[in-house]
Amino acid sequence: MTIIIDAEGATLGRLCTNAAKNLLNGEEIAIVNSEKAIISGKKTMIKAHYKQKREVGTYRKGPFFPRMPDRIVKRSVRGMIPYQTPHGRKAFKRLKCYMGIPKEFEGKELEKIKEADKQPIDFITIIELSRFLGADI
Repeated sequence: MTIIIDAEGATLGRLCTNAAKNLLNGEEIAIVNSEKAIISGKKTMIKAHYKQKREVGTYRKGPFFPRMPDRIVKRSVRGMIPYQTPHGRKAFKRLKCYMGIPKEFEGKELEKIKEADKQPIDFITIIELSRFLGADI
């Protein structure tokens, strides 16, 4: 059975650590509303950090950093699991991230992570960040 996590208003790091732990324990996870997750900190600092991450490497060899909100969340979870080992690869394949709520999950019970619902003073949403990085949303 798939655990459906609602990312709306959740802090990205806390959300991803919880998801990574469940993935490594063998559970399937779907993260919905990934564009509404937040990153705490000053907007200018966060934008500068992610802009620098996108500019690292070359356009041919990478590393390639995503622009789309669902891909940013998926990449954040990937950084918290040992995805270069066979166990980590299998765990990463069990993760699905969505923008909004797809039809297959409508009406089903969404799980909110209590530790991730911290409301900081300074924050930026993932959709704001991805628009800054150049995503067409």
